[in-house]
Amino acid sequence: MNTIEVLSGIGDKGPACMRLCVEGKTWLLDCGFGPEANAHFDPAWLVGADAVFITHDHIDHIGGAAYAVEAGLPIYATAQTAQALPPAAEVRLLPEQGAVLIDGIRLTTGRNGHALGGIWMHFDIGAGLFYSGDWSEESNWFAFDPPPAAATAILDCSYQLDPVAQRERFAALDQLIDQLPGQILLPVPPSGRAGEMALHLVQRFGVEAVILDPECRAALTAALARGGLSPRAQEIAPLLQRGDLEQARFLICDTPNADGGAAWGYVRAWRESGRLGRDAHAIFTGHMTAHARGICAVPGGYFQRWNVHPPLGDQIKMLRRLGAKRFAPAFCISPEDYLVEEGLGAEVFMHESIPL
Repeated sequence: MNTIEVLSGIGDKGPACMRLCVEGKTWLLDCGFGPEANAHFDPAWLVGADAVFITHDHIDHIGGAAYAVEAGLPIYATAQTAQALPPAAEVRLLPEQGAVLIDGIRLTTGRNGHALGGIWMHFDIGAGLFYSGDWSEESNWFAFDPPPAAATAILDCSYQLDPVAQRERFAALDQLIDQLPGQILLPVPPSGRAGEMALHLVQRFGVEAVILDPECRAALTAALARGGLSPRAQEIAPLLQRGDLEQARFLICDTPNADGGAAWGYVRAWRESGRLGRDAHAIFTGHMTAHARGICAVPGGYFQRWNVHPPLGDQIKMLRRLGAKRFAPAFCISPEDYLVEEGLGAEVFMHESIPL
């Protein structure tokens, strides 16, 4: 019997890992670690696995890949995502858009609107299995490809039942920025929000007001060279020539929780100099770990969500587009809330093994 089971990533914002058993093969979809430091990948999930498929290179989807490499398992990923794998990985490349036949199973992929090289996956099993990984349809930077129909879906529901659209997020962020004097640090993942945040700020404040740290600049330079982004992505090209981090009001820097990289360097220096909360500020815009929450607990630290996951309206739209009969609301703390949510049009499953 062909089955799908959510091993991890439902009931919390924890490591993503799904077990797909199909035609005598066992495949893991994603092998994450974190995002919290105590949210580990469990090597026991690899027992009996024949291969691992990874949707994108964010740590909560790829952070356990070293265990898969140690186990000698082939790893299916796009060329961009594969760059984040350990050097010894046995990589089997997937297209960002297209279809491949793997052990007789047709796998269709499309761009997920969330990360460089990031994809959703559609397996031609039964009436169709769709695994979104993380996805967004609101980005002005990343491209998104609509998937084919599928009766069973595992959906990114990171924002749970939150209905707020990105245009409202933009307005709230702009309002906060307009109230803050001096420099503003925006910690980001280079392959995630960096490009679309740069696009928004350049459009509003101009190129001279914005700077990227070396990690973000390298990631976005490579991304523009590769192509496959939204038509507006080229608008940040002039920004990639700027190199002096000190000469700008907005600093877009790695890492997203300011627990490393240039972002942590700035927060630490500003705090020690007394600037943090006076003429220097840090605005977090994504999932915050304990480290980021600690910074937001003192003057100068702020949180303002930037949608990189689908709000409720897009979740419902996806279920209707797929024609899904059942779905697992992944990556949210209280999936049971979906059991009583009206208008979904699909039954909810959680940790049980579901026949396909």
